[in-house]
Amino acid sequence: MASGIISYGVYIPRFRIRVDEIARVWGDGEDISEGLRVYEKSVPDMDEDAVTIAVEASRNAIRRAGIDPKRIGAVYAGSESHPYAVKPTGTIIGEAICTSPNFTAADFEFACKAGTAAIQACLGLVSSNLIDLGLAVGTDVSQGAPGDMLEYTAAAGGAAYVIGSSDLAAEIEAFQSFTTDTPDFWRREGMPYPEHGGRFTGEPAYFKHVTSAALGLLRRLDRVPEDYDYAVFHQPNGKFPARVARKLGFSKEQIEPGLVVPMIGNTYSGSCLLGLAATLDVAKPGDSIFVTSFGSGAGSDAFSIKVKDRIEEIRDGAPSVRDYISKAQYLDYAMYAKHKGKLRL
Repeated sequence: MASGIISYGVYIPRFRIRVDEIARVWGDGEDISEGLRVYEKSVPDMDEDAVTIAVEASRNAIRRAGIDPKRIGAVYAGSESHPYAVKPTGTIIGEAICTSPNFTAADFEFACKAGTAAIQACLGLVSSNLIDLGLAVGTDVSQGAPGDMLEYTAAAGGAAYVIGSSDLAAEIEAFQSFTTDTPDFWRREGMPYPEHGGRFTGEPAYFKHVTSAALGLLRRLDRVPEDYDYAVFHQPNGKFPARVARKLGFSKEQIEPGLVVPMIGNTYSGSCLLGLAATLDVAKPGDSIFVTSFGSGAGSDAFSIKVKDRIEEIRDGAPSVRDYISKAQYLDYAMYAKHKGKLRL
């Protein structure tokens, strides 16, 4: 039985800060934006967090395809910035979108790939006929210590996907994961900001896991990059996805529609899923999309996706990724620090 994406929705806060403004404060030079290939990033409003972002994205997913939320039997929320250490995000989302109380919920954590892990869990329940529809969300208000390299890219945003087996907008043909214990990035309980292994996060972490998952899926399906119209890779900055695409044999034209990090920064659990949403916003029936996420710690999930005719029916039912990107309101560093709670008494 074919399973996949029934609908999708996104949310990106309207506030932005330019990377050169952060560099101005910390004296790192104006060329840092070119080095990262990130020019501005999204910033949550003072009343926004991973939950509010997830709720808005989920409401957009339901609205886009006119879905009855009471059909949703599972709500899985992936994030590394859940507002509660002990209190699920998934239950709040379910209540906010008016599901029936007869649903299962759980919060997922796997750095930036928690959202794709949630999709895999929903696919399992849907494919085994245990639920009708599942809702998988990747949402984050990511953290970066003042002056740390993470501060230049750590952003806010999220995407929600309704997973089912009928009225598909896009079929998920197969997926492949690759996981190891690679501690390139971490945040212990009570720490306000994460730490990272610097350049260690590149070759041993991001590139090894993304290429291993991607090549594993291509070999399993006996396909090559030329068999796909689009490709989306996790976007911690603008350099990594472009480099891994070249390494795997995907072209600039294949990744360009989903490459949103230069305009909004790294939305962590929302990153790869926002890139997929931006691609679905322009894809046509019959197109094929190759997607590979990455989460520090470390692991990657690769997906092969086939776009169906129904995409044309639901496309305009909710705001697109580009709609949110275009609604930018810029902050200086002082207001950004206030929004992010960096000023502490």
